[in-house]
Amino acid sequence: MEAGFLLRRLQRGDLLEMPASRPMPSIGARCHELRVNDATGNWRVIFRIDSDAIVIAEVFAKKTRATPQLVIETCKKRFKEYDRARK
Repeated sequence: MEAGFLLRRLQRGDLLEMPASRPMPSIGARCHELRVNDATGNWRVIFRIDSDAIVIAEVFAKKTRATPQLVIETCKKRFKEYDRARK
């Protein structure tokens, strides 16, 4: 429920800051990590803010302090594929 609320705010143009969101420059420009905590655990949504869309690359359960390298690489690949498909 919280994730949907935060994503809706992003769609409206709100810029979220910590603790709800943090930049992820290791993935790319305009990339961020949405931080959602609920009774089942800590969740992360990796997204990018484009001029016409909020593009979601990955959703995962956060179990370690650092974002797993596999998640970072997967997101980079997905954003690259998305950009290629839009051309």
